[in-house]
Amino acid sequence: MVDAARDLFLERGYGTTTIEAISARADVPPATVYRLFRSKHGILKALLDVSIAGDDEAVPVAERGPVRSLLAEPDPQAKIAALVGIAAQVNARTAPIYRILVSAAASDPDAAVLLGELATQRQQGQGRVARSLARSNALRPNLRERDASDIIHALVSPDVYGLLVVDRRWPVERYQTWLTATLVDQLLPG
Repeated sequence: MVDAARDLFLERGYGTTTIEAISARADVPPATVYRLFRSKHGILKALLDVSIAGDDEAVPVAERGPVRSLLAEPDPQAKIAALVGIAAQVNARTAPIYRILVSAAASDPDAAVLLGELATQRQQGQGRVARSLARSNALRPNLRERDASDIIHALVSPDVYGLLVVDRRWPVERYQTWLTATLVDQLLPG
């Protein structure tokens, strides 16, 4: 059902896709879709969750091995490179869905709440990276943890990924190289 919803959201847009269309595409009764997801918003949230994680395991991204390894990495430049690598993977999976969510949020209050929750989750996760850099005294002199967190949040955003990789057609490797160098320059001592 989630795959059917993704395909329809991409083909028709969020606003014109109905639960009935999703149920028909998934070949299940509409009552099943409502029972499992309650609403189109519920399906969009499930689709985002699967896209962000890359699978349907019930382990939050923040508790997965790559994120734990990133936070434990003692080398600040390697930590930033690991952050960029994870972000590039997540953004590659979520870019089309993220754009659907942003579009839906303009007219659907539930989608707007979901977009806000997603931004908060990103901010909290990226804040953990800034905190890790600050606690190891790796930040540039006079750069506060809060400012480092804001810089990471802005530059590692799905919007920047979308502008450079999707719109401007940068290869992901070029994006990762640029973003890693930019974050190292902005966050770490020269």
